[in-house]
Amino acid sequence: MRSVRMRILAICLVVAAVGVGGWQLLPSQGDENRTITVGTTDAVTSLDPAGAYDAGSWALFSNVFQSLLSYEPGGATPVPDAARSCAFVGSGLRTYTCELRAGITFPSGRAMTAQDVKYSFDRVKKINSDVGPASLFSTLASVDAEGDTVTFHLSSPDATFPFKVASGAGSIVDREKYPAGGLRSGHDVDGTGPYRLTAYTKDKQATLEPNSSYKGELDGAGRPVKLRYYGDSAKLEAAWKGKQIDVATRNLPPKVLSRLSASDPDQRVTESDSSDTRNLYLNTRQSSPLHDVRVRRALAWLVDREQLAATVYDGTVDPLYSLVPAGLNGHTTSFADAYPDPSVKKARQLLIDAGVSLPVRFTFGYGDRDAGAEEAAELKHQLEAGGLFKVDVKGYEWTDFQKQWATGKLDAWAVGWAADYPDPDTFGAQLVGTGSTMNTGYSNKLVDNLIIDSQQYADRGRVTQDFRSLQDDVARDVPLIPLWQRKEYVVSSEEVGGGQYLDDGTGVYRLWRLEWI
Repeated sequence: MRSVRMRILAICLVVAAVGVGGWQLLPSQGDENRTITVGTTDAVTSLDPAGAYDAGSWALFSNVFQSLLSYEPGGATPVPDAARSCAFVGSGLRTYTCELRAGITFPSGRAMTAQDVKYSFDRVKKINSDVGPASLFSTLASVDAEGDTVTFHLSSPDATFPFKVASGAGSIVDREKYPAGGLRSGHDVDGTGPYRLTAYTKDKQATLEPNSSYKGELDGAGRPVKLRYYGDSAKLEAAWKGKQIDVATRNLPPKVLSRLSASDPDQRVTESDSSDTRNLYLNTRQSSPLHDVRVRRALAWLVDREQLAATVYDGTVDPLYSLVPAGLNGHTTSFADAYPDPSVKKARQLLIDAGVSLPVRFTFGYGDRDAGAEEAAELKHQLEAGGLFKVDVKGYEWTDFQKQWATGKLDAWAVGWAADYPDPDTFGAQLVGTGSTMNTGYSNKLVDNLIIDSQQYADRGRVTQDFRSLQDDVARDVPLIPLWQRKEYVVSSEEVGGGQYLDDGTGVYRLWRLEWI
């Protein structure tokens, strides 16, 4: 993820969305247990940490599970949560130990032990779900548990390992409730986070109650929260207008966000920078019509990010010209340098040199939510300029969409990437390393070596040159085309505070910071 993290630009600006009437204030009840209802278009892939690697699932995990480490609001360095301390042993960055905090109990009443921690990491790797986070632990060779001590043995130096431990992939589960060799079925969750999941309906809602048994980094419990999931931004907007939710986040329609006004005191919006990005991923395998690098470079010459950001997103996102977003070490403009302006002429010459028949036909998939359909239509229009390509576009429900790209059934697909932790490393191995999560089939030893080299530096300021070189390689090979970088918006009723802490780019979704005011 994320200086290494992007800083909040505007904190708690009081604004109103055009077309949204003044919020009817509820009578003051002095009831701290009144539920705060949060609406989002994020989807939950799985309630099992071994089977989900997406923003919607991890947002829930942040609240119902604990990891050994977490982040303080605005912090970029992991701090102990389920652990009372963690540190590398020696100077080789290959052995990492954590001492477990005493007194943590699962919902069953059984005490969490170091064996539960070992079990949780081992099963993520063993299950190795197509849409799970196992790839984050590529440097994890083995885990030992003795007494209250957990020891991680790494196959190569990895200064970023604590960041990965602090992520949703490091969620600790009850070894008596979660099978070792497969994902847990049903809707039960046995975590030790600040909330207990008391009710869940897939794609509809999750009910969270403060966990009175929680012991960790946080000082106090939050308010009861109900998360409501909406299939697209239009439905989220309707729920907001209909006062069915107290907080709207990720994502109201761009036209709503772009028309926010400071004239209405009955609503609040927090606008902040974000390290979330969106890329167009390309299937580089021999069987794909995009296998030839010249074909992929031709696509890069046709993408007009400025047009995409202005028309589809109404200026609520920023055009992105690199793998690593602005605000992080190593950010460059490698794609602007290599492909400075859209050019049908240069794209055509590349295709002629490749000796392919025109138009080159390929499939393009997208997740059918937010502005995905509008974005796909605009990209189709851009990529078909000059009759060089014929793009077959299809939208998918989110879970099906993940399976489509994870099993190599698409030639191109547009996906947002919510950084896992505040470091440019999260944009490396996961997106462009051999065997990457995005499953493009891309493999480049130079890129892999740069990723490995960058992980040996405990001083993360020293990785800048490695990531600049890596991004030059990516711009040349084009396994993906960067599209845009998100701005984060949280809109709430006038009587709800804490929205500025909800999502700060560390991968932690702080529902417990929401308050009635």
